Amino acid sequence: MNLLDRLNVDMKEAMKKKEKQKLSVIRMVKSSLQNEAIKLGQELTDEDALTVLNRELKQRKDSLHEFEKANREDLAAKVRDEITILEIYMPEQLSEEEVSEIVKATISEVGASSKADMGKVMGAIMPKVKGKADGGLINRLVQQHLS
Repeated sequence: MNLLDRLNVDMKEAMKKKEKQKLSVIRMVKSSLQNEAIKLGQELTDEDALTVLNRELKQRKDSLHEFEKANREDLAAKVRDEITILEIYMPEQLSEEEVSEIVKATISEVGASSKADMGKVMGAIMPKVKGKADGGLINRLVQQHLS
């Protein structure tokens, strides 16, 4: 079952159970997916859908950070709930050890030796772990292994 089908099923279920928060988040994601499909002028592949989902999740995490910084716990709690709902649709996340192994393998693959090669390494890693690991974690691990 692809992401859009799964969202449709979950949306109907949320309507029946009167889960307003979940319904709202699902509608926002579906809207973003439709907008992306229109922008691309074609049906979305699973990878395109994952990109949109990642973007939505990143926006929520950025908002959460800002709300916490401004001591707006009411808004932060709402965004935390949205993040929890969005994470249901994300692929299973890799552990830090798994990401570290991928980083080591990619560094040797591209022949990187210093922090000057950081861009080359990041460019090679990101397609491998797309949606399965946080970019900040990857960045930190690459810096550790290149120093």
